This record gives sequence, structure tokens and C-alpha cells, in this order.
Amino acid sequence: MGTMDRRDIITNIVLGSVSFIARILPLPSNTQSGSNWKLLEPALNPLQEARLRSLQQRLGIPYDGSRLEHQEALKQLWKLAYPHRELPSLKSELWKDMGWQGPDPSTDFRGGGFISLENLIFFAKKYPQSFQRLLHKQDGNRSEWEYPFAVAGINISFMLVQMLDLQSGKPSSRAGRRFLELLAEDEMAFDDLYCVTFQMMDAQWLVKRASYMEFNEILKSTRTRLEHELSLESVSGLKDLPAYGLLKR
Repeated sequence: MGTMDRRDIITNIVLGSVSFIARILPLPSNTQSGSNWKLLEPALNPLQEARLRSLQQRLGIPYDGSRLEHQEALKQLWKLAYPHRELPSLKSELWKDMGWQGPDPSTDFRGGGFISLENLIFFAKKYPQSFQRLLHKQDGNRSEWEYPFAVAGINISFMLVQMLDLQSGKPSSRAGRRFLELLAEDEMAFDDLYCVTFQMMDAQWLVKRASYMEFNEILKSTRTRLEHELSLESVSGLKDLPAYGLLKR
């Protein structure tokens, strides 16, 4: 089987669409850790209100391949990922090198929206060393069939939106409420948490010696671990998360 055929199998069978991930990752519940409890709607200060509203507006923007600014953002991602390679056209087999399912990355965003592209760009700019190591699978003993980087990133964005209950008017899950505290400290808390989560997912992948058929299992275990870290009393900011130490600039 050729390399290109193998890559197509990985992306199409393992990840498929974001809607598939939505089916295996249940929406956050007020029943967690075996105990029943109901959260009242959190009281937000004006800063939290403004930042949450701004984030939710970002979440509502779908990726639109016909919009020039979205095309430019995709080109920016390529330049950050491969600074010494020629920029391909917006439809090219070369995009598969980054872990898109096909020659047209715009078809992969689906429920991830434009914010999932913004997350990847943020990761590449703020933590370039970690970004490059994950993109090129440079850490640890890797599986012969690895997870596709870009599509995995889209699914991480989607998972975080669910876990943090960001589609609600005001998040009421445990993780969502803790996130609101982080948002008060850092306007880009969601983007930074995305980077932490991506690095955490890759660490879980290596520890469990996972292969492509186990991606969804690894994503779920990453969510569980992240929820635990967010619940720690010692965490008052993103840099207090144990997994934050995995990131390298």
C-alpha cells in the first residue's frame, strides 16, 4: 500500500468528520464524578461577560473558503508550518502533508468553524517549538500510522467547546465555570488551553503507544485528564495546569 493511500485511510476512517467526534464525546453534564449536583447560572463580572461574548462570537463564525480573510489565514498557517516551502494553491495534494483529509482543507472544518484555524495559527505563533514537534511527530516512539495533525487540531477545538459548555449562554459545567475564572485572567485563555490540550493529547498518545484506530479513545482520555487538571484547587491560571509545563516556545 502506498504512502498516500495509507494517509487517506487514516484520515477518512479514524477521524471522519467533526460530527462523528460529536457522537462519541457526550455534551457536558451537571452530573460528574458519580455525584449529582446542579449548578446555578454563574455570576459574571463585566470583564468576564465581555470576554465570553467575544469568544462566543468567534465560535459562531464558520469557515468560508470564499472569504479572502479566511483564505489568507489558511495561507498564513502553511507559512508558519513550513517556512521554507513554497506556498501551494488553496487546493493541492500538498495540504495532506499537514494532515488535512484531502487537497482542499476547507472541506475539513465543518463543525470546527473558523476558530479551529485560528487555534492552529495561535499555536504555531506562540509555541512554535511545540507546534513543529507535534506537526512533524518528533517526540517519542511513534506509531507507523499516526493521527493527522491538522484534522486532529480541529477535533480538539470542537472537544473543548463541548467540554467547556461554551455553546450555552453561560457555561455551567464544572470545567466551564473554572474556565470562566481563567478567562478573567487571560483574554486568550481558550487559545492557550487549546495548545495545552493538543500537547496533552500527544503525550497521552505516546504513553499509551496508540495507533490511528485509537485516536478517539485518546481524545476522550485527554478530555478526562484536562477536566481533572482544571478542577485542581492549585490552579488559578493557565500556567498552573500541570500539562502547561509540556509546552515549549
